[in-house]
Amino acid sequence: MNIRSRIFLVVTALSATALACQALNLGGAPVQEDSAPSVPVLPANTQPPAPVIPQGKVIFRDDFSSDRWGTGTDADSAVEYVNEALNFNVFTEDFFVWSTPDAQVYKDIHMEVTVLNHGTDSTTAFGFICNKSGDDFYYLLMTPAGQYAIAVAKSGEKDVFLTNNDAWADSDFIAVNADSYRVGVDCGRGRLALFVDGQEIASVRDSTHTEGQVALVVWSAEDAGKVNNVSFDDFVMTELP
Repeated sequence: MNIRSRIFLVVTALSATALACQALNLGGAPVQEDSAPSVPVLPANTQPPAPVIPQGKVIFRDDFSSDRWGTGTDADSAVEYVNEALNFNVFTEDFFVWSTPDAQVYKDIHMEVTVLNHGTDSTTAFGFICNKSGDDFYYLLMTPAGQYAIAVAKSGEKDVFLTNNDAWADSDFIAVNADSYRVGVDCGRGRLALFVDGQEIASVRDSTHTEGQVALVVWSAEDAGKVNNVSFDDFVMTELP
């Protein structure tokens, strides 16, 4: 299995409710809404896992039935509302795209979302950004190939994977090429944890960033000819107990 050990330079969020993107080792650019590729009509999916009932106080919940997150389309990617879900379709290889719901600063949170896998390349990564302030943030990702990473980004520095000696790792607890996943993260109180379908995959201790914005993120596969298409639905954020 090909585990990618890619490192990228991050870009600053574009606005309060923002869409941002980054090609490997290149400068980021805003996604323009009047650009070319149209968003495809998505095929029918099997039923996703039922959302886990949150244990802490609910801070923010979204079923994506109305516009709130940053959207836009250009030659590199399309992030749009499709079938009452937030669809990411990335056309450029090794491209990192995220969307935020607001400019709110959050702290000590748990997040969960259902990810629908539209036949995407198995090395396409998706998940969350948390504690984002400018170019400083954490990201927690998984792939349909059964890989994962928890990483820290700091302004002016290369990103560091905090798991598996700064490299992607495999997990037997991630179903390979499933139609959908329920992905969750803990972010706060000096701890980061990644969950897939209710199973904790990995956790680390780190207090570099303590609060900030949140985002949903997709990191496209290394081959631009492959499909990099996923949708997010049934998002919930709760306070950590």
